[in-house]
Amino acid sequence: MNLDLKSERLLLRPLAETDSDVAIELFTDPAVIRYVCETYTEQQVVVEEMPKYTKRCAGGCIGAWCVVERATQEKLGMAILLPLPIEEDDRNWDLVVGDDVPDCEIEIGYILKKSAWGKGYATEATKRLLKFAFEETPLEELVATTNSENTASQRVLEKSGLVYEGMRRAYAVDCPGYRITRQQWLENSQRDS
Repeated sequence: MNLDLKSERLLLRPLAETDSDVAIELFTDPAVIRYVCETYTEQQVVVEEMPKYTKRCAGGCIGAWCVVERATQEKLGMAILLPLPIEEDDRNWDLVVGDDVPDCEIEIGYILKKSAWGKGYATEATKRLLKFAFEETPLEELVATTNSENTASQRVLEKSGLVYEGMRRAYAVDCPGYRITRQQWLENSQRDS
């Protein structure tokens, strides 16, 4: 399975320890992670978080990707297919092991640095990850959640084909929930082609 995913402007490649530079830029910037988590120090990102962020399972199809602009090779952020925590406020990284898809809901998501905002990269990365998930993995559906105030991400999810399902539980809070099934994605793809 090829885990290097290309779209018109982007390359999504498996996140590696050498991508700690972009992770630091993302997770130490209060504006970028405003809706995601508390800020980290550079040391926390490198020592505590990168070993988790680079974990993969299910033949590599579950994990995080580094989002790179193809023309410049600039690292723009991260995109994920990872287990969605429900009553925990952080992901259970113990589920990201082995050859099987974890027996839980799988979340699609992204986080981009400020210089990449407003350029359509989030939608492009999300659509490419959906194509990968539904064409090359056994996943039958994906979910996503946002902070109630994060209307920009809600628009990205809807433009990418995910359907708003109302408030749901995730990350130990009630938040807007989105879902897309393989069948919905196939119907959207046929309609858009």
